[in-house]
Amino acid sequence: MTKFFTKIFFSMLAVVLVIAGISLTVPDGTGLISQLTVSAYADEVSWPTGPEVTADSAIVIEATTGTVLYEKNADAQHYPASITKIMTTLLALENSSLDEVVTFSADAVYKNEGDSSHIARDLDEQMTMEQCLYAVMLESANECAYAVAEHVGDGDYQAFVDLMNEKAAELGCTNTTFTNANGLPDESHVTSCRDMALIAQAAIANSTFRQIVGTVKYTIPPTNKHDEETILNNHHRMISSYKGTSYLYEYCIGGKTGYTVAAGNTLVTYAEKDGMLLICVVMQAPSQYEDTTSLFEYCFANYTMYNVAENETRYGDAGVGTASLFSEVQPYAELDPDAQIILPATAEFADTEVEISYEDAGGSTVGTLIYSYGGKQVGTADVVTTGASAATYVFGSGASDSAEESDNNDTDDSNRADENDETDNGSNVGADDADDGTDTGFAADTDTVGETDQASSGSSALRLQNINKDRIILIIIIIAAIAVVIFVIIPNIRRARRRKRARERRYKEITGDRRRNRRRRR
Repeated sequence: MTKFFTKIFFSMLAVVLVIAGISLTVPDGTGLISQLTVSAYADEVSWPTGPEVTADSAIVIEATTGTVLYEKNADAQHYPASITKIMTTLLALENSSLDEVVTFSADAVYKNEGDSSHIARDLDEQMTMEQCLYAVMLESANECAYAVAEHVGDGDYQAFVDLMNEKAAELGCTNTTFTNANGLPDESHVTSCRDMALIAQAAIANSTFRQIVGTVKYTIPPTNKHDEETILNNHHRMISSYKGTSYLYEYCIGGKTGYTVAAGNTLVTYAEKDGMLLICVVMQAPSQYEDTTSLFEYCFANYTMYNVAENETRYGDAGVGTASLFSEVQPYAELDPDAQIILPATAEFADTEVEISYEDAGGSTVGTLIYSYGGKQVGTADVVTTGASAATYVFGSGASDSAEESDNNDTDDSNRADENDETDNGSNVGADDADDGTDTGFAADTDTVGETDQASSGSSALRLQNINKDRIILIIIIIAAIAVVIFVIIPNIRRARRRKRARERRYKEITGDRRRNRRRRR
């Protein structure tokens, strides 16, 4: 019996050592165990099925997380028409001030009016950049978009177009080529729903852009060429009643319309409800407003937002936002309190899978938790430092040092000083001098080292995080399975084989005896 339990003990020990050895020899030093994905999948992972739409291409994304909630031919290239102006406005906001004066050139006026959308600006007319951008986004004024492009490009219209393409590439657009700033017909001027969603996502992150697209009516005061005010009306029918009320949508916060004969109807729309900010893009859409409303209703009904810091508990039970993932660096690191993820309404936060990335680590960011569900990324959460500083210690010299050595259990510096006063005033004066001089500098150095150690320990603690309960259970199950195989299944197989061989030998013996008996009888 003793040998039996000894075998079990050493077998289990060997398994643990093998796992630990693999963990310690992973090249990046993080260990295999620490790289195991924390997962708690539900029995079935499923995404809702969206409605049918008339648009040739469509997409809906959640702006905060970038998660795609619906798509149909989202990468197909189409002519964007005037939704191009979202990029024009974004670049103008990033590269100019609202109070800058824009002067309309001959090209801006005469190349962009006629049958296209405009507000009848004149040669050499002057407006502020703010007034131009409201004209661009509300009235889709093509001459204003051209004038803005010339102004931001320092008089070089093509330079602005090049900037548009550079920005598109920066945002991750892969099916986009811009040839103008207003979306007028050009066979080479194309984009996709997915790319326009990325552009719209970047734009809505700009507070001024959000204010502009959410404005229903704007008034341009008299200019050097117009004696009267110019009233601008938002043409997006889900936020403005300028063209009727049949498509008004209570959660719409803005957007941009587009139409040319070649492009058909294109529409970008923003809607917000229950902390969820949605971006819908439809292209070649005969029923653009019906499609957009249907997609918004589907997404709001079938998806839910979760605050990560309030729901992440799988790393331990140390409390919201400071679970045991951060136990070794408390109070120096915590989850970004504003980070969110989005999930189907039928899923739970615990159904997600999370991985730790250090790719963007730096500054106050220690690492990033990347959440996914059903193989699709649903959001991220940065692990950030709290700004807490490490404790500093001031060390004296001479008799003061001796006093500290003889009273290590006393953590109150003032008490130590009082004790030294009672025993040796002269020595204490020397200690005070040291405290006023070199020790103060040492304390500052200690503080700097403490901050460095803080960042280092934060990163190390994350890389060498504690194995959570799920992983411990997994290891125990593996060990138990191996033990069962070694000490139950294999011995039973051997025992069965020995019995079989014994039966075969016994059968041969009996058969031989019978044959010999027959011979004797004869």
